[in-house]
Amino acid sequence: MNMTSLEGKTAVVTGGSRGIGRAITEAFLRAGADVVVNYNKTPVDELKALAAELGRQLVDVQADVSQTADCERLIEAAMSTFKKVDVLVNNAGITRDTLLMRMDEAAWDAVIATNLKSVFSTCRAAVKPMIRARAGSIINISSVSGIMGNAGQCNYAASKAGVIGFSKSLAREVAARGVRVNVVAPGFITSDMTDGLDEKIREKVLHEIPLGRFGQPADIANAVLFLASDLSGFVTGHTMVVDGGMAM
Repeated sequence: MNMTSLEGKTAVVTGGSRGIGRAITEAFLRAGADVVVNYNKTPVDELKALAAELGRQLVDVQADVSQTADCERLIEAAMSTFKKVDVLVNNAGITRDTLLMRMDEAAWDAVIATNLKSVFSTCRAAVKPMIRARAGSIINISSVSGIMGNAGQCNYAASKAGVIGFSKSLAREVAARGVRVNVVAPGFITSDMTDGLDEKIREKVLHEIPLGRFGQPADIANAVLFLASDLSGFVTGHTMVVDGGMAM
């Protein structure tokens, strides 16, 4: 028996059209899950093609997760199509980096709404069917910035630290009903955003990673797949740091 199999499971992934979210969606499809994927601007045509190739279903929903109604619509899409939500991954996130003395209220509000309020909204909608089913796995994506802090990221670090506290509290609320809630906190992961960083900054960050390399989206997807699968059946309220040792 393949314990990492998600055969017959339905998963919802926010921010699933690119980067880490795309890697998670691909991993879930290959593990046998049907996936409802949220995207904001980047379409998911290639993921749809992969789903068809694998004999899975992929439902794409354009939604702004900073809006509660859009988050609820995501869960409704899963319920109307598949009649259940087995796995929820809150991956969508944005940055609006600047020093606090220069940070305006809009930059604070946007990051908190997208990175933290969205987790509240999707989880609140998803735990109802999960509790009825007495099963489910929620994985919320935080960041090492939420553990270590990072200059220029007061808003982002606050949102990601909030995700950890929220997840531990929810884990305590729903554990007796068979629902697990965990967190993955990525470190420096190669992406379109990080590719544009100055070479000196990249070298400085690399020097701080004991394993001596930047992470790949697949590194995070593998951790999320573990927490979504039966292999982690006795794990809840946990924050898994996937950062090459940077935050230890």
